[in-house]
Amino acid sequence: MVEPADADAKQLAERLLAGDRRALARAITLVENGDPAGWLVLRSVYPRTGATAVVGFTGPPGAGKSTLLAALTGLERAAGRSVAVLSVDPSSPASHGALLGDRIRLADHFLDDGVFIRSMASRGALGGLSEAALYALLLMDASGRDLVLLETVGVGQAEVDVATHADTVVLVLMPGAGDSIQALKAGIMEIPDVIVVNKSDHVQAEATVRELKAALALGGLRDGWQVPVLRTCATTGEGVEELRATLLDHHRDAQVSGTLAQRRRGRLRMAVLGLAALELRRRFEAAIDQDPEVEHLLEQVAARELDPASAARALLATLDARARPS
Repeated sequence: MVEPADADAKQLAERLLAGDRRALARAITLVENGDPAGWLVLRSVYPRTGATAVVGFTGPPGAGKSTLLAALTGLERAAGRSVAVLSVDPSSPASHGALLGDRIRLADHFLDDGVFIRSMASRGALGGLSEAALYALLLMDASGRDLVLLETVGVGQAEVDVATHADTVVLVLMPGAGDSIQALKAGIMEIPDVIVVNKSDHVQAEATVRELKAALALGGLRDGWQVPVLRTCATTGEGVEELRATLLDHHRDAQVSGTLAQRRRGRLRMAVLGLAALELRRRFEAAIDQDPEVEHLLEQVAARELDPASAARALLATLDARARPS
């Protein structure tokens, strides 16, 4: 006998696969909220994923990522391609809320049925992406969009998750802010397939481009691909057509070389391991919640009677002992 929830999930999955925007929005909400119905939908549509190109954009706040995405979306629509945009915004560490402002910059595309826009809070994820981002990307993929554009929060040593979620990674920097130097220091230069210096009308734009090209010259080719440094001005559209052509070139190059398939396999492997680790952490936290022995260990650490590493080992030993059959 088919449960009503299963039947509803199957119907939602069918509508999503048919390209229904409302069904896609509903499915993303379900997985974002951890609703079991969301997992049923995702399980149903997963075999139909893998055909959509995912381009991830990362970079410091204020670099113009959202405006650049809006300009690129306009070109894709002019070429007759459907687009989904997932913008991940930072969450407040206190309230865990977020100002999902990217919809404002993409407002010109709201009434276009060929564009689906979704904002999502990072919910404190250190990698710049929320746990639900992967699910949302898979659902967007299954809905039949030709291209998915992913915008992640900021850029820094920990905020590199976009590289594990996208086929092509674009690093957006702005001139005159020292971003190129910070990117070098943080090791971010090892991540992008394309680097964009936005706001190219700035007087220091050319100097920033030279710095970046000089840095890239030391690293040589990456997977047989020479990382280009492009100049754009998202507000005027300057350089956006070249960016679009470069993204298409990278996707084709990755397909021919086998890098795309390799990246996707690695991405899914990391996703499985990462999600398993998150689930283990939840179970771990639930197991130790208000546990007197754990509280005693933490008090010892706070009193400087026991170092954190020793406390962690003691905690794991305690849990292992409890897990063994008596």
